[in-house]
Amino acid sequence: MTVQPSAVSRNALVILAVIACGAVLYLLHGIFTPLALAVFLAVMIDGLARGIRRVAPVLPVASVLPVAILVSVGLFGVAAFIIADNATAFFSQLVDYTPRLNALIAQAAALAGVQVPPTVGQLFLELNPKQYLGELARGLQGFASDAIFVLIYLGFILASRRGFERKVMGLFPDRGERREATEAFLRIRNGVEQYLWVQTVTGLMIAVGSWIAMQVLGLQNAVFWAFLIFIASYIPIVGGVVGVAAPPLFALVEFPTIWPAVILLAVLQTIQFVVGNVIQPRMQSDSLNIDPVVVLLSLAFWGAIWGPVGMFLSTPLTVMAMVVLAQFEGARWVAVLLSADGQPLKSSDDDRPGQPARTPATPRRRPSARSSKRES
Repeated sequence: MTVQPSAVSRNALVILAVIACGAVLYLLHGIFTPLALAVFLAVMIDGLARGIRRVAPVLPVASVLPVAILVSVGLFGVAAFIIADNATAFFSQLVDYTPRLNALIAQAAALAGVQVPPTVGQLFLELNPKQYLGELARGLQGFASDAIFVLIYLGFILASRRGFERKVMGLFPDRGERREATEAFLRIRNGVEQYLWVQTVTGLMIAVGSWIAMQVLGLQNAVFWAFLIFIASYIPIVGGVVGVAAPPLFALVEFPTIWPAVILLAVLQTIQFVVGNVIQPRMQSDSLNIDPVVVLLSLAFWGAIWGPVGMFLSTPLTVMAMVVLAQFEGARWVAVLLSADGQPLKSSDDDRPGQPARTPATPRRRPSARSSKRES
C-alpha cells in the first residue's frame, strides 16, 4: 500500500507547526503563562457558577457569577491563611531541631567514613545564602507581577464573556460550522472541569489519609503537611513524590528513632499508590480520555516550556490540544495518539449507564477543487 505524497506533506506540516508553536510558546512564556492561568481560573469560576446555579436555583441569574467569584476569593483567602499561619510555626520549630540534625549528620558521616562531621551551622555558612537572596527577591517580585497580570486578564475575560456568542456567530456564519465550534469549546470546557474534579477528589483522599496517618504517629504540623499534599496533588507525578518524601524527612528530625519515619513513608506510599494507580486512572480514563503515557510526556513538555505553571496546566492544555487537533483531518492522527481509546472526540456522557451508544463526531471535510471538478 503506497502512501500518497499529499499525506506525507500534510503530516510534515503538522509536525513543523507543532515545533513552531512550541518555540513561540517558549519564547513568549512571559505573556502566555499569565493568560493561560487567567483562562484556567475563568473556566473554574464559570463551572463553579453553574454548580451554584444547579444547587441553588432560587438565586437570580445575574447574581450567580458574583457569588462564584466571592466563593473563589474566599477559598483562596482560606488557603493563604492556612499556609501563612502554619508556616510561621513550622519555621520557628526548625531552630529546635538543630541538635537532632547535627546527630543525623554525624550518623551519616560515620557511615560514610568521615572523621570530623560538619554541623548545621557550618553547612549553612558553606551554602552562602546571601548570594541567593537577590534571586529570591527577584523571584518574589516576578511572582507578584505575574499575579497582578493574571487578575487583570481574569477581569477582562469575565467582563467580555457576554459577547462570546456574538463573536462565535461572526467567526462562523455557517450554522454547521458554528455548531462544530461550539461542540469543540464545550468539550474543552468539560475536559478542564472534569480534570479539576478528578484532581480535587483524589487530592482530598490523599490529604485526608495522610493527615490521619500523621496524627496517629504524632507528627507536628499535620494540618500544614496535609494541605501542602493537597495543593501538590494538582501537579501530576511530581506532587505525589513531594507528598510521599517531605513528611518522612521531617519525621526523621522530629522523632528520636527512624521507625516513625519509616512507618510514615510506607503508609504515605501505600495511600499514593492506591489512589494514584487504582482510583485516579479509572476516573481520568472515564472523563479525560487521555493516555497515561501522554500525561507523563505532557508534564515534561509543558514543564520545559513554561516551568511550574506548565506542569500545573499540563493536563488541561493537553486536553485542549487533543480536541482542537481532532477538528482537522490532517492533524486528527495526533489527537488519536493523545487519546486513551483512539476516539478523541468521544464525549464523557457516552459512557454513562442508560445512555445510548453514539458515534463520535468526525471533522467535516470540505470538498476540494479537484473533487468538485470531477463531479462537474
